[in-house]
Amino acid sequence: MNTEITNENLYLLLPSKALQVARLYQEAHGGSGLDALKHFYRSTLYRRLEQEETKLWHWGPVALFETMEE
Repeated sequence: MNTEITNENLYLLLPSKALQVARLYQEAHGGSGLDALKHFYRSTLYRRLEQEETKLWHWGPVALFETMEE
């Protein structure tokens, strides 16, 4: 079994990261979960997270949220 993360399989990790960050955003800013998720998917941080070479997929949801808030 290949356990290496590449640009071809990174998409498997992203939904759970997105959901966790969106929940933190919703707690901090209110609004609906869907709006929070849309905000995250439209962010510069998400575009960077989609790129394996940034290694942002290693980060936990709190670190990702704090980076998005900066």
